[in-house]
Amino acid sequence: MDSTLADFIEENAETVVEQAIAFARTVDVGRPLDEATLRDHLPQIIETVVQDLRTPQTRAQEIEKSEGRTQGDPDQAMSAAGTHALHRARSGYSIADLVAEYRALRASVLRGWADAPDRFARSTVEIARFNEAIDEAIAESVSHYASETERWRNLFLGVLGHDLRSPLTAILITSEMIGRMAAGEPLARAAQRLLRSGEHMRDLLDKLLVYNRTQMGIGFEVRREDTDLADACAEEIELLRDSMPEARIRYQADGPVHGLFDASRVREALANLVVNAHKYGTADCTIDVELRTRGEDAQLSVRNPGAPIPPETLERLFEPLKRGGVAACDQAERASLGLGLFIVSEIAKAHGGSIQADSRDGSTTFHLQLPRG
Repeated sequence: MDSTLADFIEENAETVVEQAIAFARTVDVGRPLDEATLRDHLPQIIETVVQDLRTPQTRAQEIEKSEGRTQGDPDQAMSAAGTHALHRARSGYSIADLVAEYRALRASVLRGWADAPDRFARSTVEIARFNEAIDEAIAESVSHYASETERWRNLFLGVLGHDLRSPLTAILITSEMIGRMAAGEPLARAAQRLLRSGEHMRDLLDKLLVYNRTQMGIGFEVRREDTDLADACAEEIELLRDSMPEARIRYQADGPVHGLFDASRVREALANLVVNAHKYGTADCTIDVELRTRGEDAQLSVRNPGAPIPPETLERLFEPLKRGGVAACDQAERASLGLGLFIVSEIAKAHGGSIQADSRDGSTTFHLQLPRG
């Protein structure tokens, strides 16, 4: 009886592993890796491929695998391919190096199979099954590699954001001191420019840290207290009018709106919505801000005239690092991270509320709905 491709791989597993290790040694990761690190989970990956080749599959399963639509069991422990990817990422391999390693492993098997004595059956079906098994391992490894690099990227951003706060605070304090001590108008103006730039940097840093927390699954923290939201929003509107004297902001509230809110976070959301309206609304337009009680909820609405936003853009407005249109103040917007509306959405979620956008008839309105209880 002729041996199958699975038999061939099993009988020559050590040779295949050694050839894969030989390739792994050629990858420059800045430091030599020992034999155990290079070998890693390669034998287990080959064993998984052999098991796959020996497992009967239906025509439907064959099509799913060929199209990359097979899903692993989320309750199962991480596979050898997944663990291998994490180890390679931590060892300094790039994603291209990881994929090339699989390519070398595949070539090693197929070359040996082609050169084997005639007693081995060279079934195209078996070769197709083998390629599918390798492709599945590649897909799983790439997925876990990407997750690991994203985790380290978020850790880096978190540490960077935390470490930048101290020197930035020192810059702001020094700028305020220079401004108070300045004897001449030019020096006072320079100190004010420095202070505004520092405050802008702090705002960008705060937004980056909020994004970082959500990406790491930490969530957005709110501290609810009994608050009159009408007064809190009125105070924020006055600050916005002072900081954006060229903007016309009209504020209306239907009396006190009491509830359990994190006032500072709601004010932050309001500021982001008003700044967004000023950036993207029609020049010299009036921005309407309304606070209403809607049953058990408080509804904060911000409306600005302007070109309607397409439905497909509305759907992704609250995604991080996205923008919904072209800002009237393009130069300032280029320095933006595109996180303002994302942060509004996170504040709404943390309160158990929601944020919606409606754009039609020459205006765009954002409705922030917050439970009062």
